Amino acid sequence: MNARTTRTLAAALSLTAALAISGCSSDSDAKAGADKPKMTVSGAFMPEPVNDKMAGAFMVIKNESKTADKLTAVTSPISDDLQIHETKDQKMQQVAAMDVPANGELRLERGGNHVMLMGLKNLPKVGDKVTVELRFEKADPIKVELDVKERTYNAQNTSAH
Repeated sequence: MNARTTRTLAAALSLTAALAISGCSSDSDAKAGADKPKMTVSGAFMPEPVNDKMAGAFMVIKNESKTADKLTAVTSPISDDLQIHETKDQKMQQVAAMDVPANGELRLERGGNHVMLMGLKNLPKVGDKVTVELRFEKADPIKVELDVKERTYNAQNTSAH
């Protein structure tokens, strides 16, 4: 082989190696993205609060991926103290996180698991919208608008949305 052929061959091998390496990282990036859960929310609402001490938030969080996740926090401009509550044996208690199963859903509903907003900065009225941000262990955070409903409102069949 002459020097020119050797250089051409070396350049071709370097280019092939570079493409293979970048291809591998792209595949792993795509694979990591495919593993990240994709969350959607339906039926989000808040009954009109009676006072500025507390309010409840209800919704269905659907995990449309093969990876289980956890709801770990909720934030909102309307309150500095949002808590995730579970209800067991008709008793409510704050928890650090709630499971959102793979290809499943987490139902936050009256009489069951829910989000509590404590110490409201203002008092929303029926027809208003309250923004909250849901944070997860793996999925990207999502902003949700809660429709403020009548105090007696109860979502019927929110899984149909």
